[in-house]
Amino acid sequence: MGYRLHGPTLKEKTMQNTKCVRVAQRFNIGGNERFTLIAGPCAIESEAMTMEVAEYLRKTCEELGINLVFKSSYDKANRSSIKSPRGVGIEKGLSILQKVKAELDIPVITDVHETWQCAPVGEVVDMIQIPAFLSRQTDLLVAAARTGKIVNVKKGQFMAPWDMKNVITKLEEAGTEQILLCERGSSFGYNNLVVDMTGLVEMRSYGYPVVFDATHSVQKPGGQGSSTGGNREMVPPLMRAALAVGVDAIFAEVHPDPDHAFSDGPNQLRMDNIRDILLKAIEIDTIIKRQ
Repeated sequence: MGYRLHGPTLKEKTMQNTKCVRVAQRFNIGGNERFTLIAGPCAIESEAMTMEVAEYLRKTCEELGINLVFKSSYDKANRSSIKSPRGVGIEKGLSILQKVKAELDIPVITDVHETWQCAPVGEVVDMIQIPAFLSRQTDLLVAAARTGKIVNVKKGQFMAPWDMKNVITKLEEAGTEQILLCERGSSFGYNNLVVDMTGLVEMRSYGYPVVFDATHSVQKPGGQGSSTGGNREMVPPLMRAALAVGVDAIFAEVHPDPDHAFSDGPNQLRMDNIRDILLKAIEIDTIIKRQ
């Protein structure tokens, strides 16, 4: 009596609140808070476009009562083709992110690809992101953890939800509990991804906040031969489904002209559509969090 053979029930996993991760001493991700939006253009293409999107997102999120973390990449190291544009580079990219942070008063996040990048990136950003393909790289996880910044780890497309327990252990043993786990779809045959919504429940049961990457989840990696395809029309329904299951943050790539973006154009959201998408997202999140 009193012993449980199979761990927490599904209901207990679903209803469990996570730890709260504090962002820039301003707001929490996790617990039972309204979802945070992590958003911005996939790549930093120019200072002007980056500032345009950041300002629009800040204004929209302030009006809707959503906490915002601005995301964009200084280098897209994982491209289908060697000829694909990659971004502005680490020095210029961090300078632009610092401007977003200082002038617009928004916390910022960007991704790293090599261990040496963690220290300079950690001097600027509030959160460091580990790309999905690198989510098992021990040295990179340890280097990110040692910056003292929040670490958002995207679950590899080749990993099961329970594989993320090992990621958590690596980060904890490197000295941090400032951890977010991010779902971005799983490989399903060639050039296709699917989202297992039960994986969101499973990962959230480990005690750390879960992020749903709504735009990368509709990618078709390499689906256009020398570039990645996608289907942005599927982003809102997947986002709503994830919020209905229960997540702590939504990740979304947003661009003023995604059809001409440096990268991930087919799955980036159009900037002028984001407000309506977020209004529906709030309704669902509010119902779930009230439970």
